[in-house]
Order: sequence, then structure tokens, then C-alpha cells
Amino acid sequence: MIEYISGKIEELTPAAAVIESNGIGYWVNISLNTYSSLSLGKSVKMYIYEAIREDAYILYGFTEKRERELFLLLISVSGVGPNTARMILSSLTPAELEQTIVSENVHLLKAVKGIGAKTAQRIIIDLKDKIKTSVATDNISGIASEESQSDEALAALQMLGFTQAASYKAIQKIVKENPTAKVEDIIKAALKIL
Repeated sequence: MIEYISGKIEELTPAAAVIESNGIGYWVNISLNTYSSLSLGKSVKMYIYEAIREDAYILYGFTEKRERELFLLLISVSGVGPNTARMILSSLTPAELEQTIVSENVHLLKAVKGIGAKTAQRIIIDLKDKIKTSVATDNISGIASEESQSDEALAALQMLGFTQAASYKAIQKIVKENPTAKVEDIIKAALKIL
């Protein structure tokens, strides 16, 4: 299994990139999200998913591990193949996709080319709990690296019965508007939002 490829981007289109690594050029299918973070001639580290079939050996690349994780979750859903998953990740950023699934927004998923109502519902049903767990874990680890005020505010809001994801979102908004806010002020402002 290839975990990632590091090298120079020799060719670049919105759908694919050729990465030269140690004299070998790898053709890698990419999403528009990944494309927007790449530049021709620059070095890159791209996380890889290998689709190995009888008739083809196809590489899909992502500049962020999180996007690859979402790709893997999407292709685990019955009826969603690698190209459909790539289309979804080209239409929605990873954060938008997570929010769409958690909020059960079938209409936004149906707006993606090639996704019908049944497939959109199946994606939401199959991935909702996995995404919620993943978002909560990311939120906790993200806040742990920030100031202790945010940590304390999150813990307090959770003790009051609010979810991790909602609390984190509220805290992020408050801290962004007022980076020097004290714990009490963060909690008070968050309670107004929640």
C-alpha cells in the first residue's frame, strides 16, 4: 500500500496531477479541493488511495489526510464509487461535507452531479454517526491545542449538557471575535448562542 507520494508536480489539471518522485511520474486523480492547494512545479506530499481492479490500477490523491478519510468513508457506502466520491469532494469542502451529513441536508448532497435522492439518503444514514464521532474527536483535539480558557469553557458547556460539536463551534466564534475573552465571558456568550 502506498501511504503518500512526495515529489514535484510536473503536470496539473483540475482532475489529475503527475507527481515526479525519484524519477517516476505518478498519475494521480484529484478533487477540486486538492487542485486548489497545488501549484505546477512545486513540491507536494499527497496522501494516496489505491483503487486496484482487474483492468486498472488507479491512484487518488489528497493533500490533507482528512479529505482522504472522508473519501474512504464515502466509498464505503453502497453505490458510491471512487469517481462519485471524488465528485462529492470536488463540490463540497471536507468541512462542508461533514456539516451536510451531520445536519442531514439531503438537498445539498443531491445538488452534486450524479447523486440522486436515494444515494444522498444512504450517505447520510451510513455516515452520520461516523462523522459525528470524527467531528467531536477533531474538535476536542483542536481545542486542546488552544488556550486553556477555551478548554475550560468547553468542559463547562459539556457539563451543562451541550454537545461537543455545538459547544466547540460556539466557542470558536466567540474566541475569533474576542481572542482575550475570559472563561466566564466565553461561557455566557456561548449560552446565548446555544
